[in-house]
Amino acid sequence: MKKIVAFLTHNYEITQKASEVLRYIGPGILVTVGFIDPGNWAANMAAGADYGYQLLWMVTLSTFMLIALQHNAAHLGIVTGLCLAEAATAYLRPWISRAVLITAMAAAVATAMAEILGGAIALNILFHVPVKVAAVMTAVFCGWLLWSNSYKKLERLIIGFVSLIGLSFLFELSIVQIDWQQAAVGWVTPVIPGGAMTVVMSVLGAVVMPHNLFLHSEIIQSRQWNLEDEVVIKKQLKYEFLDTFFSMGIGWAINSAMILVAAAVFFTKHVHVDELAQAQTMLAPLMGSGAAVIFAVALLFSGIASLATAGMAGGSIFAGVFQKPYDIKKRYSWVGVLITYGLAVMIILLINNPFKGLIYSQVALSIQLPWTIFLQLYMTSSVKVMGKYANNIYQQLALGMIALTVSILNIMLLIDILA
Repeated sequence: MKKIVAFLTHNYEITQKASEVLRYIGPGILVTVGFIDPGNWAANMAAGADYGYQLLWMVTLSTFMLIALQHNAAHLGIVTGLCLAEAATAYLRPWISRAVLITAMAAAVATAMAEILGGAIALNILFHVPVKVAAVMTAVFCGWLLWSNSYKKLERLIIGFVSLIGLSFLFELSIVQIDWQQAAVGWVTPVIPGGAMTVVMSVLGAVVMPHNLFLHSEIIQSRQWNLEDEVVIKKQLKYEFLDTFFSMGIGWAINSAMILVAAAVFFTKHVHVDELAQAQTMLAPLMGSGAAVIFAVALLFSGIASLATAGMAGGSIFAGVFQKPYDIKKRYSWVGVLITYGLAVMIILLINNPFKGLIYSQVALSIQLPWTIFLQLYMTSSVKVMGKYANNIYQQLALGMIALTVSILNIMLLIDILA
């Protein structure tokens, strides 16, 4: 009898522990969907189709950077109760904070542009709606989605979208022939083939996205934690890392799967892909019509889910300029969402090549990224801002190395463009 009681007690404790951990899974998933957006699809499709398995290492490196940066951004939100934009406004001189936050808003617009385009292309593939009309429809729908849903509802919805996207690519992997030996080498061997610098930077910008750093520091506060209780803060910091690591791991797997599918289907058959619609058309004869439909449906889910998070980021950044938290029902937040979606749609109406627009939007993110990383490094290393939770010397060095690496890659891109 004692053994039965002990067994039941032990299982109850395990169940309670698992339940406690699962309560904190959510903010990381919201961030994850931001870097499996249509911009990622374009960047990863270009990487796999043109260079096979050679650029898989960039997904690995970018994901390691991402885990460190998102974990650090979430700490800022937990400890201070401020998002990165609010902290910048509160602790920096106005001309400095405004300059950096304007570039961050531009990054949110670039992200939204890619995501609206992806959703529009998917609607065009599935229902033959003209791309520019579909772009307006996608933006309006996501605006309504943000206006009508709470954080909790959005989390559940987006987790569902991410699950469908992941299952779609698992299905794709199951019906193509992958050279796993070459893939294993590609994941860990840094190499930049000739002419690949733009694609390399688009992959970086597609994974380590500036707006996601602002977003994570904001949405981590949706748990409404008690910032005055040190025990509670320490527990949240602990569970936040599990949420971030788990969520970014999912993103790494899905991004890797995109490159693997593109390498197996296009690179091995010497097929060049220069637009997403072309990619799904080619998937039909090469992999079957079912795969092409799944590709389009997953692209639509990806566009809608990631556009919602881009709008939240834009609203958070704009509200942060006025030292206000994100609240879609308040003026500064919905104006920020409106600016993000409105400018993105205007750009889409002016461009002629959607696929190049997707690629260059991700490059734009990589160019802005050092500004956001250095801002975050300064904020989270400041005792004035973070108190005793400020970055220690090892954390500062790690984040500094990430900022330096991203800066060097941007310099290499500039040299490549000017050469």
